[in-house]
Amino acid sequence: MAVSKVLVSALAAVLASSLPAQQLPIVERTLANGMRLVMVERHDQPTIAFGWMARVGSANERPGITGLAHLFEHMMFKGSKTLGTRDARRDAELNDLQDRVQARMRAEMSLLREQQRRGAIPDMMDPRARTPRLAKLIEEYEALVREQRALVVKDEMDQIYTQAGATGINASTSQDRTFYIVGLPSNKLELWMWIESDRIANPVFREFYSERDVILEERRQTLESRPGGLVGEAFNAMTWMAHPYTWEVIGWPSDIAQVTREQANEFFATYYAPGNLTAVLVGDFDAEKAAAMAERYLGRIPAGRNPVPEVTTLEPPQPAEQRMIADVETTPSIQVEYKTVSAVHRDAAAFAALGGILGGAQVYGGRPGPGSARVPTGRLHKALVLERKVATGASAAFHGEKYGGTFALRATPGPGHTPEELEPLLHAEVERIARDGVTPGELQRFKNATQVGFYTRLETNSGIRETLAQALAVGTVQDFQEAPGRIQAVTVEDVQRVARQYLTPNARNVLITHRKAGDARPRTQNAEVK
Repeated sequence: MAVSKVLVSALAAVLASSLPAQQLPIVERTLANGMRLVMVERHDQPTIAFGWMARVGSANERPGITGLAHLFEHMMFKGSKTLGTRDARRDAELNDLQDRVQARMRAEMSLLREQQRRGAIPDMMDPRARTPRLAKLIEEYEALVREQRALVVKDEMDQIYTQAGATGINASTSQDRTFYIVGLPSNKLELWMWIESDRIANPVFREFYSERDVILEERRQTLESRPGGLVGEAFNAMTWMAHPYTWEVIGWPSDIAQVTREQANEFFATYYAPGNLTAVLVGDFDAEKAAAMAERYLGRIPAGRNPVPEVTTLEPPQPAEQRMIADVETTPSIQVEYKTVSAVHRDAAAFAALGGILGGAQVYGGRPGPGSARVPTGRLHKALVLERKVATGASAAFHGEKYGGTFALRATPGPGHTPEELEPLLHAEVERIARDGVTPGELQRFKNATQVGFYTRLETNSGIRETLAQALAVGTVQDFQEAPGRIQAVTVEDVQRVARQYLTPNARNVLITHRKAGDARPRTQNAEVK
């Protein structure tokens, strides 16, 4: 252990001293239609990590179409006029017919919605509430779906990529961006250009309505069936009062079930226009030749007709502490969350340092963003787990997004202890930093670990691609290049100031989770041992 610490500190010192030379040689270009290219040449191995990002996420949605950005993550794999069908003409006819039937179904659903509003039926989504006319329309629609599925060439794009040696075909959606990625041999650069330009320029959202059901099932499996999932969703909605961050990326069920192809087309035309897209290429290629090829393929995508609407809703100051107490079939816990600053705010680096000192150094290796593991070396772990022995785990973390951020404290009580006992202990550690500050040694250890973690992520093409994309989703290439320097510039006074300025009692959002009565599952691993 001692040798490891020495090695990490020495490596961090070397990296810090050679910071200017460590900046990546990033090449930026903008195509004639407005699409941006961000490229990094690395000739260590004959591969390229590809990605293209639409700067659109759940923050760009509104009530009625929540979940639409995530739905597009699915729809963009449905193919184009060239890929994904055996009969493009009949496929288009079937899409039109489905749209017409769905319009008549929505009219029936509007009647049911009115009946539910008046209390005539308890749940308009219950199949037993369907009118005979709606039931007949559903049969008609399902027949059209069956005919279209017979024409579908399932996952044709994936098949072409796989035959070309692709790895890591995937996509993801966050509050602020949607990102489509794949890794390919470097001699497949033109293939990637052709496939991606085709699916952006000529998309066909086939199986659109049935894909809504896939999303609803995904929501049930990943959120509603997860212990604490619905409570977490409600807590997030309570924390964010006005900003679109108030809903989950996957959206509300009623919106997912009712979104129309017309709404999707409008969304796509606005947010998937070239001026809102950025391609990220990292690996073995010539940047100038790649830019010329991109102009030939990606440059054929028509420029957007309308500018992307700005997200103008600002989260108002929170007037008082908000609190939620829930009984859930899961391990008891306490979570305290404060709304803070965006990822590129001048105080973001200080908050990252506060999170590292309280919660432990972040372990890099997965994708950037929340959920990354932390080494249990922070003040909270020492105070609550090692010294007082009242918790089995305690952490803190800053999560910066494009339009705002959060700072969260979390703790899990040990056997014989409750979340309520831990709450004042969490507050006390925050207040201690606000009152007494942190030590230079604590801050330096955070800087060292962060510096090593940052450069560790830059060891691979995919690591650079992911880190660049995360930076570009919330800021610019300059923000990416300056990130290590901003961390190094944080002072002990900065950390104390943000704790004192932002983490006030009125700004707290507290979630206390108790185990639901009747849940006989083991409380914790420690409880079982005891």
